[in-house]
Amino acid sequence: MLSFNTFIKDLRTIRTALLLATVLFIAGGILGWIGTGSLQQLLNEQLKGISKISGNLRESSNPQWSFFVFIFLNNSIKSVVIIYLGALFGLLPAFFLLINGAVIGYLIHLSAIQGQDLFTLIVKGLLPHGIIEIPAIIIACAFGLKFGSKVLSALLGVMKRSRAETVNWQAFMRQTFTVSVWIVILLFVAAIIESTITFWLLS
Repeated sequence: MLSFNTFIKDLRTIRTALLLATVLFIAGGILGWIGTGSLQQLLNEQLKGISKISGNLRESSNPQWSFFVFIFLNNSIKSVVIIYLGALFGLLPAFFLLINGAVIGYLIHLSAIQGQDLFTLIVKGLLPHGIIEIPAIIIACAFGLKFGSKVLSALLGVMKRSRAETVNWQAFMRQTFTVSVWIVILLFVAAIIESTITFWLLS
């Protein structure tokens, strides 16, 4: 039930949701890049919060360990929770994808405007851990979106009193448990990379 092959098979059953989640993340990145007005203010607040947390972690007695614990717990808890919050018609996973994509898009654009080295930011600062972390977050949100669509299908089935709309909740909840375990594992690896390799590359 928890094997990697089962995880991959489960991903194949939500291909449409995965595509939608990827599109939402990219759309968020585009919005972040062109962000103006209230969106720009929101993203600035997000970056200020991240910068403050980063500063506090760097001042700890063991910065690398502090970064690892914070990054792993923050990402894994949010990612697992967002799967089940998808039950609220998939709205929160969609918002989560847009905001995360927007923060990255805005950060890259801001760095470009300020004349900073984008190679260092992207290749050294984002890619080493992001190549694992970003897909894991997209997968979590995709299952959240799928959860929302299943809730809608169930409600429509009740309204229409149609057995054709019956949702196989037992199989789906098993999938959410399997994917939660593997997302935590992937984010554990990503946190190790971010708190060691990325930390070293940017130091």
